[in-house]
This record gives sequence, C-alpha cells and structure tokens, in this order.
Amino acid sequence: MYFQSPVNFPQVGRAVKEFVKHQMLDSLTTNEIVKKRNVELVAFCIMPNHFHLILKETEEGGISKYMQRVLNSYAKYYNTKYEKSGHLFQGKYKAVHIESNEQLLYLSAYIHRNPRELHEHRGGEELYQWSSLGDYVNENRWGQLLVPDIILEQYKNKDEYKKFVSTSIAKLLEEELGEMF
Repeated sequence: MYFQSPVNFPQVGRAVKEFVKHQMLDSLTTNEIVKKRNVELVAFCIMPNHFHLILKETEEGGISKYMQRVLNSYAKYYNTKYEKSGHLFQGKYKAVHIESNEQLLYLSAYIHRNPRELHEHRGGEELYQWSSLGDYVNENRWGQLLVPDIILEQYKNKDEYKKFVSTSIAKLLEEELGEMF
C-alpha cells in the first residue's frame, strides 16, 4: 500500500506492523500517499508463493515504478531477514493490460478466488486477510489506499459481488485439476 506513492517512508516495517496490529493506517500517511500516488490499487491477493494485483495507472509509467518499488523492497527485506544477497525474482513481472470490462470483472473474481488454494479458506475466502475480497464485501480496511469502486459500482450491493465471485468460473479448471491429483 505504501508503494503507491513516490514518497519514502522511513521504517515502513514499523508502520506495517502497526497496521497488522490495529488494522488501521495513520491518516496523515494515507493522505500523503493518496495525494502523490502513481497507481491506484483496485484489487489484490498475496499468497504464500505469488501475488496478484489489479492496478490503475494514474501517471505514465506508474505501474512500472510501483512494481519496481514493491519487488526491490521485498528483496531487501528477504535478504536482510535470511542473511542472503542477490535477486529473488527471475525475470520481469507479468503485466496484462485489461482490454474490456468483462476481462476486469473476470480478473477480479480470479484474484479473489485465490485463497481457495488454501484449504482452510475454501468457502471463506473473504476472511483471508491478505486479499482485498474482505474489503469488497465487508468494510474496506485500507480506506482510500484501496479503490474498488470501478468494480463494486457495477453491482447492486456487496452481497451481489460476493455471489459473483463465489459462482465465477475463474480458476475453476485449476481447482478441479488440483483436486484430481
């Protein structure tokens, strides 16, 4: 969330720890990020071995800048924590330009169904704290840092979106194949 803006935050780890503990961010920090951000975070899911994001670029090259900050920061964190050095990720991140509204909605369901891969969250994906689905169907923990309106405004209410995600065919083939093996 902090990487949406070119603003540098000393000791970002401390701020993240506070968020995890209290489920809220400092409003001054949030306002500064929102004012200067180069992307809007629309949806996310962070899994143990990968992550998915829907980002809306608010300035030219914003997504590239954002991803560079996220990946470099994580590599620094990981290398420091585990006393390693060097690259963690192989190659560039995969970015797909969303061409249609149907693709946007399908992708949001695909991302929000990801916690189904973790058996303890199957059927309760909205409870997985590292996904924005709970923020879509309950209260948005991130305030202005998560901007789900482009998706949610297409549904009568949050329950309708939750039903869309739970009945979506997104990831269905993967889930069926995974259960067969």
